[in-house]
Amino acid sequence: MAFIDQKQFQNKSALVTGGMGFIGSNLVIALANAGAKVTVVDAMIPDYGGNEFNLYPVRDRVHVNYCDITDQSAINYLVRGQDYVFHLAGQVCHIMSLSNPFPDIKYNITGTAVLMEALHKFNKDAVVVYTGTRGQYGPSVSLPVNEEAPLNPKGIYEISNLTAEKIIKVYNDVHGIRSVLLRLSNIYGPRSQMQHSRFGVCNWFVRLAMDNQAIQVFGDGSILRDFVYVDDTVEAILKVALSEKAYGEVFNVGSDIPVSFLELVKKIVSVSGQGNWQFAEFTPERKAQEPGDFYSDINKIEKTVGWRPATNLEEGLKKTFEYYRKYRDHYWSPTNASLTASTVK
Repeated sequence: MAFIDQKQFQNKSALVTGGMGFIGSNLVIALANAGAKVTVVDAMIPDYGGNEFNLYPVRDRVHVNYCDITDQSAINYLVRGQDYVFHLAGQVCHIMSLSNPFPDIKYNITGTAVLMEALHKFNKDAVVVYTGTRGQYGPSVSLPVNEEAPLNPKGIYEISNLTAEKIIKVYNDVHGIRSVLLRLSNIYGPRSQMQHSRFGVCNWFVRLAMDNQAIQVFGDGSILRDFVYVDDTVEAILKVALSEKAYGEVFNVGSDIPVSFLELVKKIVSVSGQGNWQFAEFTPERKAQEPGDFYSDINKIEKTVGWRPATNLEEGLKKTFEYYRKYRDHYWSPTNASLTASTVK
């Protein structure tokens, strides 16, 4: 990717937890292409989004360690000698957390504590970047939402992300482990899982369009969200990692251009030339969980490191459809495709 000076990561060592997932794999590819020595940690838990095919473009240039983020012995070893640690591993499904909160507690809270304690003991000089969620805010009090807004998350998933953020902040402030804390909005683009609708609403709508299935628009479709293409998200992650001014800070990674769900769906159908949509009533459960309008104030990250998203929604959707049309079989199938030379042309 052209958005960073390759010399800044040349021969640097980087550990990416959750590196076979959606955002993690795009980050790994960018780091490898910038000349970094990348180690990936991923437990490949079913339904969490890990896919070996995601790393195909750099398969010979990265080291993959299949382990659990809560495995203290493994993490104690893997953090040693790393210049950068990008922490993206975790349970990322809000809906799953409603019926079973324990994976959130295990991976998001305990896993983060294991990682930070390993760094405290074995590599205090590493720079840590953590990717949390805009859900940590809960319902917005005013729009756009900035980093000083109240934090009133509505679910265990969001609470566990906020707890992870607080743990990392303690290690930054007390133990001097330089860290940057990000709250990501709705990210979309290539290499997301396409098996289920439990996370990644925009990408799931892409699948429905490609399958010529009706996309349901709940209520009147007027609820607002901000959407960010994954390449822009990766750029934000890399830029804060390189900036001393960012260390110890919390930043929104989103867009200050709100889009209604109705606008999003119409754009998806228009760009794809496929699919259709229909209005649907909220279920009582979905209505109770819906936080209402949300879009990010990104002034802080723009002023601090000069980042703002460069890809508009139409352009990002075109790239997303192009990727999944080319590699559909690696994402529609419930099992990972074999990583042989014949899988990519």
